[in-house]
Amino acid sequence: MTNTNATQLRKNLFGMLGNAIKYNETISVNTKDGNVFIISEEEYNGMIATIELNSNASLHDKIIAGKNESLDNCVSLDDIKW
Repeated sequence: MTNTNATQLRKNLFGMLGNAIKYNETISVNTKDGNVFIISEEEYNGMIATIELNSNASLHDKIIAGKNESLDNCVSLDDIKW
């Protein structure tokens, strides 16, 4: 994560935005009124997807159950007849 202030952000805006996009680097901008974060669209979409998945209780339970399942009990996609 990059920490900066508004003055430095203005000086290096395009470079910092490029790093956020290319490397999913989070930028924390400190101001006298509070702090803000700049993240890439990809990072934002990932966070929203995670929130949506976790907000559905039954789906959340299935994800946790799948995470805890032994690999020996899993089926390979190669074994499925499409």
